[in-house]
Amino acid sequence: MCILAGMKILLATNNAHKKQEFEAIFPDWILLLPSDVGKPGWDHNETADTFLGNAMGKAKALWEEVEGAYAVLADDSGICVDALGGKPGIYSARYGQEEAGRKLTDHEKNQLLLKNLEGMADRRARFVCALALVVAPQRVFTAEESWEGEVALSIDGVHGFGYDPLFFLPEHGVTSAQLPPADKNRLSHRYRASRRIAAVVADLEEFA
Repeated sequence: MCILAGMKILLATNNAHKKQEFEAIFPDWILLLPSDVGKPGWDHNETADTFLGNAMGKAKALWEEVEGAYAVLADDSGICVDALGGKPGIYSARYGQEEAGRKLTDHEKNQLLLKNLEGMADRRARFVCALALVVAPQRVFTAEESWEGEVALSIDGVHGFGYDPLFFLPEHGVTSAQLPPADKNRLSHRYRASRRIAAVVADLEEFA
């Protein structure tokens, strides 16, 4: 089995918070952002109607831009709320943007979600994470996982990012943002999907 310690992976994101989470999950890998390879501000227009489709689109687009110089790992994730018909879902990062005419801050998106759930008893929700790893045109590996919870009645917690301060975990009695980062990294949707990808990579005899 090939462990591939020190392997370089280019992340198809500019989100430093996501990089930090991936670094905790993949301590033996060297993770790079687009800015590290001369592509600051890299972006990809998410046009798919699923998390997995968006992850695949981002991974393949960046892999082509760097002409296969690095394996590329892309993530698409968000929160799906049952009472809102699964919204914001794939639009989690852009939640409320069209109405506001600008991108909202994480705090503003959390406030908007609370407002849209006012008076609703069903608070069931889940975080979803889809990952796509492109090594070569015909060497593409994917994983998708979820993390079940509820939308809290108020924003609480200082760790994490995005909707973490609103994602309540009944079995722990806290929001995701109240968990120590190490605990979140053991429980989260991103960790679960990443474990699947790591298992595939560890089994590759040749990573090129």
